[in-house]
Amino acid sequence: MLMLLPPSEGKACEGSGPPVGSLSFPALDRHRKRVMNALVRASKRRDALGVLGLTPGLAGELAKNAALKTAPTMPAADLYTGVLYDNLGLGTLEEESRRRAEESVLIFSGLWGVVRITDHIPPYRLSMGVSLPPLGGLAAFWRPLIAKELDRVGGLVVDLRSATYAGAWQAGERSVTVRVFRDGKVVSHMAKATRGEIARALLRHDAAPGSPDELAKTLDALGYTVDLAEPVRAGRPWTLDVHVTDHSS
Repeated sequence: MLMLLPPSEGKACEGSGPPVGSLSFPALDRHRKRVMNALVRASKRRDALGVLGLTPGLAGELAKNAALKTAPTMPAADLYTGVLYDNLGLGTLEEESRRRAEESVLIFSGLWGVVRITDHIPPYRLSMGVSLPPLGGLAAFWRPLIAKELDRVGGLVVDLRSATYAGAWQAGERSVTVRVFRDGKVVSHMAKATRGEIARALLRHDAAPGSPDELAKTLDALGYTVDLAEPVRAGRPWTLDVHVTDHSS
């Protein structure tokens, strides 16, 4: 089983490891360097905030981007600090659950494409939704490259990403897209928290569902109210709707 996560805008301030080197899926490394070089150049432009889709209050992020090549790194598990990752709580997982996370959790990134939680990377700011000169839209840039790496990895895919990052790779009918509803409406903040909780629950309970139906039964047994829907057409993912009131757990 693979669990796909988005990154978070919130990140730890600074690492202590050496500058970024080879990461998981090393076939992506030269493409990562292309994106890094383009991001460094874009972050030094006079119109950098507009190019990267950042508000004036985030101008400090440009300096981080400009220093990426020499910036100290930290494990991705420690870097991302947003709501989803707060609820996933990688740092508090038991040893066996942490091992499962290292094997099954993949984090999608506009800069790195896809990484594992053990990969050492520096703080940065780049959304997958950005059109980065001269590479263009990052989801389209990464899609064929990531597909070459992940299409060969078998098993059920539990997709906990936001729509922006889901555009970078789709696993077809072996994938289940998890949506979160409250009072019949999709809710953004609570969706992040619930997705983090679901990922943690699957890791802690040694859950290894091999099919969408098994995933739905597993989450039902863990106390979640879920509805599973078949793909709308061939080659599309299944959909699992999780219904919450406050928090599912």
